[in-house]
Amino acid sequence: MDNQSFFSIDRLVEFGLGMGIAQQMVGMMNQYMQQMYVPGSIQSMPKPMPNIYYVAIEGRQIGPLNDGELSQLISQKQISKDTLAWVPGLPAWKPIEQIPAILKVVALTPPPLDL
Repeated sequence: MDNQSFFSIDRLVEFGLGMGIAQQMVGMMNQYMQQMYVPGSIQSMPKPMPNIYYVAIEGRQIGPLNDGELSQLISQKQISKDTLAWVPGLPAWKPIEQIPAILKVVALTPPPLDL
């Protein structure tokens, strides 16, 4: 492999260093944005509200649940893609596979550890 190839060690090191610097810059920008004072406002940037979920298991409404509790139910296979769920803002209960906020939690839940 020659030094001009995208996959050469020099290019990979440059890419890694660039990513590291970019992450530091984003972290510093976020920190300064949170500390920024905006005249006329009580708080410059409100903290995000935690996600709240409700699910229907065996005909019973379970909730409010946070991300961790929902993830635990997914890991225990107590809920599936067809389980009905509701999040604030939805007009009606829908299957989990139709709710993007819950699909994010599903994607971040690790699979069961099979030993």
